Amino acid sequence: MPWSFAEKCEKARSVEDIQAIFSREIRARGFSHWACTSHVDPLNPPNGAVMMFDYPRPWVEHFSAQGYARRDPVFLTARRQALPFQWSDRVFRRGLDAGQAAILNEANEAGIGDGFTIPIHAPDALPASCSLVIGPDGVDPLHVREAHWFAVFAHERARRLLLDLTPPKKPVLSRRERQCLELIAQGKDDFAVSVILGISEHTAHNTVRRAMQKYGVATRVQAFVRALSDGEIKLEDVAS
Repeated sequence: MPWSFAEKCEKARSVEDIQAIFSREIRARGFSHWACTSHVDPLNPPNGAVMMFDYPRPWVEHFSAQGYARRDPVFLTARRQALPFQWSDRVFRRGLDAGQAAILNEANEAGIGDGFTIPIHAPDALPASCSLVIGPDGVDPLHVREAHWFAVFAHERARRLLLDLTPPKKPVLSRRERQCLELIAQGKDDFAVSVILGISEHTAHNTVRRAMQKYGVATRVQAFVRALSDGEIKLEDVAS
């Protein structure tokens, strides 16, 4: 993860600032449009909803007018699973009914073709996801992985700004949990973590799972971002 992105987001003082930072990074990596949002009506969001997107305005208005937030297949799938998925994937497409398929076809006609969606689950936030539309020249797979980090970090920072979160009590990670999350953030898998720390692969896996449970999140990326936001992990320790 290019740590300059995290540093810029931490310095941002408004959701609009984060949106601008995120948009520059995402477009530089070959994505044509994006939406990092809570699963709500984009033009009538409730308090606390994260709404950052650059979809074409006519599509946003149509999406809102038709009440698609309640039956958008991308939203529904993102609520059921933690792993990112591609809209052209056969498994995703196979589970759609005619109405859901029609929504995707309408989006395609509006300039939102194939893309990826990164589900974002947290116990103290509205259901959310980040969808990235693949540009005409395609996207490097490495950029998809970077975008995953960017999306989770941008959503968390925006959420905290919107709610002005100052939690009275936050999880405290053990030294080993912090070490494991720092290595995960550097792209290491369970095996690599076990070798570096001199522990078993099973122990490495379970240690990361405990950190995830403490934060009540569904992915390792979210656990690291929460730990970073709470000060349990210092950016300089990971980026060095």
